Amino acid sequence: MNKRILLAEDDRNLGTLLRNYLAAKNYETTLYSTGRQALEAYSTGLFDLCILDIMMPEMDGISVAKAIRKADPAIPVIFLTAKNQEEDIIEGFKSGADDYITKPFSMEELLYRIEAIFRRTSGPVVTKEEEICNIGEYVFDKKRQILTIGDEQINLTTKESELLELLFRHKNEMLERNYALKSIWIDDNYFNARSMDVYITRLRKYLKKDPAVRILNIHGKGYRLIC
Repeated sequence: MNKRILLAEDDRNLGTLLRNYLAAKNYETTLYSTGRQALEAYSTGLFDLCILDIMMPEMDGISVAKAIRKADPAIPVIFLTAKNQEEDIIEGFKSGADDYITKPFSMEELLYRIEAIFRRTSGPVVTKEEEICNIGEYVFDKKRQILTIGDEQINLTTKESELLELLFRHKNEMLERNYALKSIWIDDNYFNARSMDVYITRLRKYLKKDPAVRILNIHGKGYRLIC
């Protein structure tokens, strides 16, 4: 079954070009020209990935992403935008984006990033035991992307879940920074590095209820999950 993509782009020419290109690559792509239309369509449809322009009429892409994340923390989100200031990119990742592409860009680059996300999110089949990790007093369900402590349940985004899983696989050892960037963000450029810092901060906040669990900075090298 083909993957279904929700595409929100207010530039009709670009949106139509992207939709037709992705359809030719066997992605079932539906185009919407406003943020509100996209959000309404998401609430009634089944999609595997969202591609959102940030500057849209009625509702901007970041607001749409935040609303979608409340309904489904796991669905991948890619932002397309002409805004390339550092604060805009960081705000995009804070809203739950899995990737961020600035205009102009090539169709091949977008396709590569989509395929990379689907490779990461599909992953190999694992046993029930491998799906559950104990991190101190926390229980991490990798498949459902849920972190639990006591009665509190935290729904993780795809990036948060991937980063926590990578840290756990290297628990009590150093996770090399560039390795983490290339494993999850594909590219270890400056903006992706800043994005990872945001996600590390989020994970520290989630894990703070167990003082025995810590994510340490190894200056200039990487991180270590102590648990």
